[in-house]
Parts: sequence; C-alpha cells; structure tokens
Amino acid sequence: QVQLVESGGGLVQAGGSLRLSCAASGSISSINAMGWYRQVPGKQRELVAGVTSGGTTNYADSVKGRFTISRDNAKNTAYLQMNSLRPEDTAVYYCNFLTVRYNYWGQGTQVTVSS
Repeated sequence: QVQLVESGGGLVQAGGSLRLSCAASGSISSINAMGWYRQVPGKQRELVAGVTSGGTTNYADSVKGRFTISRDNAKNTAYLQMNSLRPEDTAVYYCNFLTVRYNYWGQGTQVTVSS
C-alpha cells in the first residue's frame, strides 16, 4: 500500500532552518491537497501549512512568514521549508496527502529547536 516517507527533521538552534520532505511510495491517485501538521504531547494535532492541487496555500498564524510549503506533483512530494525556527516550533511533524479515497499520513519526524 501507499506510504508517505518523511525526512529532514532533527535538532536545530533557534533561528536556524530545516527542510522537511514527504514522498509517496507506490502508486497514488490524484492528490487534492497536501499538508503539514504538528503535534506536541497533550495537545491537538494542528495544521501548520497546506497547499491545494490548484496551488493555493495557507498557514497557521504562528508560522506565517517563516514557513513555506511547496509540492512537486510529478514526484508526489511535499516540502516544508522552515526558517527562523523558534523553540515553540518543537513538535512531531506529520505530512498528509488528501485524495478522494484516503487520507495518507507520514510516520512523523521530530523537530527540536533549542534556545
């Protein structure tokens, strides 16, 4: 079955940058939207950034101006460029691909920002 494979997480100092990638393995139907979510213990998973098939993007207020979501439709890959990272960005980040049939989720990748 289809899997979303995430990479790019790690430990970074405040003010630094990371680039997350999410690639779908195997055959996948048309992707209507891609998104990045994050979750910290005891809190709800929240949408960080999303992009539709038409290219429309939206961002959580907390990351607007610092994070950029992009996609490569030919490669079925989503990216999240994270700049000016802050300690409060520390979380497990999950990618999500929305199709008419399924919501596909990545395995999660830890992002830790030290002060």
